[in-house]
Amino acid sequence: MHMRIRIWVATALITSGLWATWLAPANASIEALFAPSKDLWPRWTTHDERSRQVVDHSAFDRLLGRYLSLDSTGVARFAYGRVTPDDRAALRGYLNALAAIRVSGLSRQEQLAFWINLYNALTIDIVLAHYPVRSILDIDISPGLFARGPWDKSLIQVEGEALTLNDIEHRILRPIWNDPRIHYAVNCASVSCPNLQNRAFTGATVERMLDSAARAYINNRRGARIEGGQLIVSSIYDWYQEDFGGSERGVVAHLRSYAEPTLAAALVGARIDHYAYDWSLNDIADR
Repeated sequence: MHMRIRIWVATALITSGLWATWLAPANASIEALFAPSKDLWPRWTTHDERSRQVVDHSAFDRLLGRYLSLDSTGVARFAYGRVTPDDRAALRGYLNALAAIRVSGLSRQEQLAFWINLYNALTIDIVLAHYPVRSILDIDISPGLFARGPWDKSLIQVEGEALTLNDIEHRILRPIWNDPRIHYAVNCASVSCPNLQNRAFTGATVERMLDSAARAYINNRRGARIEGGQLIVSSIYDWYQEDFGGSERGVVAHLRSYAEPTLAAALVGARIDHYAYDWSLNDIADR
């Protein structure tokens, strides 16, 4: 369902009082209607498998190495408040370097790493530009009556095209690669989001890093957990259920494919009881 149609439907249901009786399953949230669906931007499907160009992400590597660390619960925290002016300038330089690349001339694997790193670097940059904030939702710069957060604000130009974070995730990454692991790679600067990785993705490492990120998230309580005999999973699996098999059964099957033995056994025949998500900023100062 197109984003504008989703908003219209959600608004109509809320104002008519039919929301509670219309939505199934009962534990799904209204946010699922507002979550963008895949909307392919064909302009970005061009690639060149003969290309041997390797994009340099070392500047992003250095930034992540200096300011990212895991807390005791396995959440990756970024020290936004400690970023020096020189490192902020280096991040801007990295983004400018990415913007200058003819991404349509890259191989598919290089493109995948390019778009993931661009998304994550832009997210850090936009948080730094508005820091201190308690949540990325407080960075309310997107245009539109129903918009919230920074995701629909044009932030950068690549090959002459203005891009938003939603463009990168929902019009490029998700529809071109059709890989649910994308959700474990792009980071929304929130506690419940899959971890920002401690290294930049590269064409050579992207497959391994996607698998590692999926396993790490699913086996952390933010991804899936059993409490009081009930299965509680991340709201990501509600918002983007279409990417995880299109049903609760598909979500559970996806979780089992990456779950460690104890969790995998508990997921056999399980039904999702609740979805949960913490939008608090993934800031080291919050620990």
